[in-house]
Amino acid sequence: MSTELDPRIHAFDAATRTADIALRGRVGDDWTFVTPHAAQAGNARVSLRAAPDADSAQVTEALPGEPVEVLWEGPAGWQRVRTVHDCYLGWARTEHLTARTSPDLVVSALRAHAYAGPKVSRPLRAELCRGSRVTRADGNAVQDGHRAWLPVHLPDGAEAWVQEVVVEPMGTTDPAELALRFVDTPYVWGGRSAWGLDCSGLSQLVYAAAGRTLPRDADQQQAALPSVEEPRRGDLAFFPGHVGVMLDANRVVHANATHMRVTVETLGDGDYGRRLAADLSGFGRWPA
Repeated sequence: MSTELDPRIHAFDAATRTADIALRGRVGDDWTFVTPHAAQAGNARVSLRAAPDADSAQVTEALPGEPVEVLWEGPAGWQRVRTVHDCYLGWARTEHLTARTSPDLVVSALRAHAYAGPKVSRPLRAELCRGSRVTRADGNAVQDGHRAWLPVHLPDGAEAWVQEVVVEPMGTTDPAELALRFVDTPYVWGGRSAWGLDCSGLSQLVYAAAGRTLPRDADQQQAALPSVEEPRRGDLAFFPGHVGVMLDANRVVHANATHMRVTVETLGDGDYGRRLAADLSGFGRWPA
């Protein structure tokens, strides 16, 4: 088998000799090749895990309504799944996925809720976040005082309402400015939303706001960006297994398990800042 295959993004199982059809010619001819089929995350964030076991590590998340591909069935209701936006692999529970639709509204708010009706006192129907996708339903918007409510279909087709403000453009494409809005967000291994995220989840999310697609993990992001010697605002700072977003030449905002939240550090300042400076492996910049 080719040593170039990264098991995080190349779908193959050496034990069962099963692989994505895209890998034909890169693994043995006696393998079974499968064609992925389209699906999407349901009404909640979907944990993709390292193994088909609820106690295994979460490797990433699919946000509500995000498209995924199902590769093959696993044991006891698990499926091998690949996220479409970054081709990252994991195991997901079958019941947490739905048939692929064509959502036309993308949530811009860091965190949001969908409601049973056009009023904040109505029961909650779903917990949404930046990047979640819903579909505009038939019917007019409803005005409740100064609030405009939109009827929507959630990823599983259920009817709900969201305030118009949660799908309006955020107003910034500056990765550094957006990263600051995530300060104090809890650290969650494999997380990709303002309900909880990890270091590379943060950098991936804020770069996406500027239309810049990054891979999932810190080492992949470092390999994807040209390195620079002197950092500036919006560059990424890399450390062993870690990444942060530079606010200027010295300050970095990052999701970290030291504080268990998103914080701002100055490289070389204080105990943690000195440790970060000592571990720094380089800076990356999106090509002009």
